[in-house]
Amino acid sequence: MSQYDVDLFVIGGGSGGVRAGRIAAEHGARVAIAEADRWGGTCVIRGCVPKKLFVYASEVSRAIDDARGQGWTIEGATFDWPTLVAGKDREIARLSAAYADRLRRAKAEVIEGRATLVDPHTLELAGGRRVTAGTVLVAVGGTPRRPPGDWITSDEAFHLPALPARLVIHGGGYIAVEFAHIFAGLGVAVTLIHREPLPLRGFDPEVREEAAIGLRAHGVDELGGFDVAERTETGVVVRDRETGDTRAIAAEIAMTALGRRPMTTELGLEACGVALDANGFISVDEWSRTNVPNIYAVGDVTGRVALTPIAIREGHAFADTVFGGRPTSITHDLIPTAVFAQPAIATVGLTEPDARARGDVRVFRARFKSMRYALTGRVEHVLIKVIVRASDDVVVGLHVVGPDAPEIVQAAAIAITMGAKKSDLDRTFAMHPTTAEELVLLR
Repeated sequence: MSQYDVDLFVIGGGSGGVRAGRIAAEHGARVAIAEADRWGGTCVIRGCVPKKLFVYASEVSRAIDDARGQGWTIEGATFDWPTLVAGKDREIARLSAAYADRLRRAKAEVIEGRATLVDPHTLELAGGRRVTAGTVLVAVGGTPRRPPGDWITSDEAFHLPALPARLVIHGGGYIAVEFAHIFAGLGVAVTLIHREPLPLRGFDPEVREEAAIGLRAHGVDELGGFDVAERTETGVVVRDRETGDTRAIAAEIAMTALGRRPMTTELGLEACGVALDANGFISVDEWSRTNVPNIYAVGDVTGRVALTPIAIREGHAFADTVFGGRPTSITHDLIPTAVFAQPAIATVGLTEPDARARGDVRVFRARFKSMRYALTGRVEHVLIKVIVRASDDVVVGLHVVGPDAPEIVQAAAIAITMGAKKSDLDRTFAMHPTTAEELVLLR
């Protein structure tokens, strides 16, 4: 008989925590998992899923514009924001319930409410109940950073009572770029303000240039190289980082998208001696272990890679390692990622500057107008860029901007993860006419 109430207690019911709890339970562990908000975490409740639903809705305005050049007459099309929000809420409720149901089917104890650590093996729940656990996994995720003043974040953007006429977004990353396109596609006048000359810091320079072109083509007033000097009652005042000049921008709502911070406060981590880094993230090794032997952490709370598939993989690896007898470490390398801009952006592997810093490379690229817009008059280009290590012909980076870019890169990432060479691409037959065929035609 174990000296503990459960073998595993998971704090946090997001993607990483739910996967870890379910797999551990399927391995035979006695599992309890607590969630203080709604099951599904950031991705399901206020991140990837509702964002993608909004992206689909916002693309319709472009499709209607393009349809005219393809012979369609579409008159009187209107958009109703409350209908979109209500539909999104129904889908999120369905997914959230499904997460909890899968845990119950795996025989995990599902606990609604906050859990805090009393000591490394003891957790206190709402109402004063205490549970002891042999192993504790922290998977509480993060929350948006909020500057002083009257700003909303992506959390509130999903629940606005009405669309504003004008919106300012401060930030240049995934969330900022995606929401700029979403709201512009729904008819809002959007200004995007970011510190660097181009959005999407960390992406390949040519991808960043295409992202800026796409924003402007979509009607977004994209202001690169600016800081927000002041939030006013009527909008914001911005300052040019190069000249110091200021200008006022009118907006009904101002949204900040300047990253996320870990939700590590008031969990009892410090009292248990769990080490945090300077930014409050939980420090872990390649096995997701903290410095306290029985306490582990996965997902955004660790500050490694803040992407849902990574949290899921980390949670699964943890469960296999600790409860499945299959030691599995995680190497955060060759991670495909997408920005659901319009056009979409997807990448896997190294950027050109990073690849060149490691040695000689060959770069193959194509930039062309998509056949999708041959009849519509839309001026929008596809970029496909393949980076090859010169010494052995191995593909070390792929960057695509254009329709279906995420679908193309997800499939290509399989080959790249397997070590595909440029010669492997060259001997692959093309599928015509497609965008993806350029992958095997680049010379």
